[in-house]
Amino acid sequence: MDKLMLTSTLVLLLLFTECGAQQDVCGQTKANTRIVGGVEALPGDWPWQVSLHSSGNHFCGASLISRQWLLSAAHCFPRVIPVTAYLGRQSQEGSNPNEERREITEIINHPNYLPDTFDNDVALLKLSSPVSFTDFIVPVCLAAQDSTFFSGTESWVTGWGRIGAGVPLPSPQNLMEVEVPVVGNRQCNCDLNPKATVTDNMICAGLRDGGKDSCQGDSGGPMVSRQGSQWVLSGVVSFGIGCARPKMPGVYARVSRYQEWISNHTSGTTLPGFVTFTSEGTDPDLQVSCAGPVPSSMSVPTTSTGTSEPFCGRAPLNDRLSGSGTASARAGMWPWMASLHQNGRHVCGGSLVAEDSVLTSAECVMRSSTPSEWTVFLGRVRQNGSNRFETAMSVINITSSTQSGSNVAVLKLASRAPLSDFIQPICIESGQTFATGSTCWAAGWSAGRGGEEQALQEVQTSLVDCGNASSTNICTQNLTLDQEDNGGPLMCRLSNGWFQVAVLGTGSSNPRQTEGQTMVFPKVSLFNEFLRQILGDFLSATDSDPESNSAPSALLSQLLVVGMALHVILMLLLRH
Repeated sequence: MDKLMLTSTLVLLLLFTECGAQQDVCGQTKANTRIVGGVEALPGDWPWQVSLHSSGNHFCGASLISRQWLLSAAHCFPRVIPVTAYLGRQSQEGSNPNEERREITEIINHPNYLPDTFDNDVALLKLSSPVSFTDFIVPVCLAAQDSTFFSGTESWVTGWGRIGAGVPLPSPQNLMEVEVPVVGNRQCNCDLNPKATVTDNMICAGLRDGGKDSCQGDSGGPMVSRQGSQWVLSGVVSFGIGCARPKMPGVYARVSRYQEWISNHTSGTTLPGFVTFTSEGTDPDLQVSCAGPVPSSMSVPTTSTGTSEPFCGRAPLNDRLSGSGTASARAGMWPWMASLHQNGRHVCGGSLVAEDSVLTSAECVMRSSTPSEWTVFLGRVRQNGSNRFETAMSVINITSSTQSGSNVAVLKLASRAPLSDFIQPICIESGQTFATGSTCWAAGWSAGRGGEEQALQEVQTSLVDCGNASSTNICTQNLTLDQEDNGGPLMCRLSNGWFQVAVLGTGSSNPRQTEGQTMVFPKVSLFNEFLRQILGDFLSATDSDPESNSAPSALLSQLLVVGMALHVILMLLLRH
């Protein structure tokens, strides 16, 4: 019994010593005296910075918090992917003699993470084996739950992200650092309302004049503040409205809110070092009051016009001026998207084209034209999972066009849709010109895409020449469409809003695919007479200019992308 007690005591002593060593070593850097608007960091200045790679490319940052655990952002991991972590890295292209590589064997997203709002945007990552601490690999201290970071607290953000909206980090892609002050949550909510809501689980930072900020590629990385000889992790890079815009602070997950969760999941190993960070004086944020009401932590941002005839083609949360590939769309990205359910099952897509009307393919309603069998979901992102901004609408009437060949259908809703940033009507193409080379998008739900949640998928395409059929058809590069995508919109943007130029999958023989992988869709304008009989006058686009209804050429579109990038509202843009 005495030997057993002695052994137990020694084990406890070793554990205590190890935990104490972690507390002592965290947040220590060698010769550190001191992203958008930032400068290159020196090797060893930020030894907890980690670069996460998938398929050979950096996609997010993370912070080393113990010998075997990293802290990052949950939005970096919408699905399970192979991840490699590089510790002690300085350059993404050059040599890194102080670097260690580890595989990630476990990813733990916070159970209350909300993708629509980025609340609880934290994730723990376990390394395949522990690392040894060096001058270039050191864990950061974590802000304890009783920490206070008053408005104005000096903070530093590091990462390999873009150095401006749409501006990649130049070669050799060395680690960047930028200093930004904390912005109190009251002020941050005033600044971001109604585009985003800042909860108690978040902390903001940025300059009132803009110019310095984290950006895409920095997600999951650290925001730290110095206290004495230790650097304390106050935030995890989460989201922002654009990058470095005036009075638009970046938003970070507030680390001090997760001490218990982090400790529970890292128990059994060397525990992270938690340090209470204390701000002196009184928080200036307590004196902040907005000109309008500050949203509560659970309020839903809305932008309803309050009129009987709202504008169409508005998407305040959409940043799709450029981009590529197929990906899951965020809430509000395509606010006119409708999920059509028959007897409780999603069967087709559609688009809100008036406050009380949804446009889809006639194919979709051929199975049943009984309104009571149909439900329309607006503001939906996931077919399986929560949808905070969703509204379910009953259908009272279904009418299909009757021309030869392809046809469309309109579902009349039982009431007007509650318009918000997440629910808006799209404009109907009625003779506008969309030039060859213009960038357009399609979106829809398919059982074969979007993971277990069957999230809304978006895909970019370009318009191509239809030849002699250009007056009645619109043609794009090849699109992969499934049955569940039928009825959804093909969407193109003009300077005054988003327009639906075609209905996906209209007609059993459409879209046609040519030998050159060109997709051919009937133009929506072919159905304008039918649609006006059902809808009346079409909604007008925001700031509509009757003298300018043509899409720019491909070259001009590219120039507009560059010019508008500094002015267009880039909503809730994930920073990876």
